Amino acid sequence: MQFEKLKKVVITAIEDLKGEKIVQLNVKGKTSFTDLMIIVSGTSSRHVKSIAENVVEKAKQADATPLGLEGEEQSEWVLVDLGDIVVHVMQPQVREFYGLEKLWGMDEAAGKRVANQ
Repeated sequence: MQFEKLKKVVITAIEDLKGEKIVQLNVKGKTSFTDLMIIVSGTSSRHVKSIAENVVEKAKQADATPLGLEGEEQSEWVLVDLGDIVVHVMQPQVREFYGLEKLWGMDEAAGKRVANQ
């Protein structure tokens, strides 16, 4: 599937379930396992799990097979691996603790935030 189309499918799936603080981190050239990380917060473990499941469902409907899904059990941080795009769905306190935006050398201002967030 074309990268831009998959990105749109993922963002729409997140927005459909009211994911919060969506940030896109372009990590192309910084890592070999993906080109884009999308980080989003959910308000509870149920919300985190629902967002991740919706991303997986919408990706499959668009003929993009997820390569992996991790963290569903506790749903504090669920990772959806779509190859060129990796989605991190996290509860706010977990997101703050791990600070992926800073880990990848980008603060929130440097990451690309989706317009309506």
